[in-house]
Amino acid sequence: MTTRLASPPGNAGPGPEHTTGAQVRGVGFTYPARSRRSRPLHAVDDVTFRVAEHEIVALVGPSGCGKTTLLELVCGLQAPGTGSVTAAPAVLMPQRDLLLPWLDALDNAALALRIHGAGRDEAREHAQPLFTAFGLQGFEHSRPYELSGGMRQRVAFLRTLLSGKPLLCLDEPFGALDAITRAEMRDWLAGALAGEPRTTLLVTHDVEEAAVLADRIVVLSPRPARVQAVLEVPLARPRRVTDPALMAIRERALEALRR
Repeated sequence: MTTRLASPPGNAGPGPEHTTGAQVRGVGFTYPARSRRSRPLHAVDDVTFRVAEHEIVALVGPSGCGKTTLLELVCGLQAPGTGSVTAAPAVLMPQRDLLLPWLDALDNAALALRIHGAGRDEAREHAQPLFTAFGLQGFEHSRPYELSGGMRQRVAFLRTLLSGKPLLCLDEPFGALDAITRAEMRDWLAGALAGEPRTTLLVTHDVEEAAVLADRIVVLSPRPARVQAVLEVPLARPRRVTDPALMAIRERALEALRR
């Protein structure tokens, strides 16, 4: 599948100066103690990686190792304690879709444009044609509770793209879905990003998902997160999970995780 996305109206799109990805250099981060009885939580330790323009990089690692913290650092939601982060303007898509229940699907998708100053009619008019490209035609006026989990995630991803930010940070976007729907959405996302290349930093605990989607996989250790390995994925798209080359990369990632 190939999905082409129109540019957002007004000032929502990235300017020509926003053409780079992200560079994380020697970053460390510690959460302060929440109370007198608790201790500071050292989440990230001396992490270095890069995301080139229009590249997809996946961060994989054990639960609680600091993957989401790294996304927040790249998005500017947290400031590193040590090291530095240089990144294009980024938008974060969390694991939960966070659709507003009182808005229909079209208004939820268009919300990013409204935030950038577009009027409601203008925002809806711009988002409307993309519902066909995203397999959502006919559901524009459905409320979130009337949509399946996969459809809700498509609306959330469309809203993320319409923000116009050049760097997408996706935090386990399919983690709440069942295995079959997750596989379908993984293939759908691969097609969407092939049709409209975006610089993407993806957090996932699924190494197969990382191998299917990413150009490079950064394997992280248990907390505090350190880089265990960086694996290139030099495979043509679309990718098949049964491809021996992809299976070999998956095994190398799993081996790094076991270490």
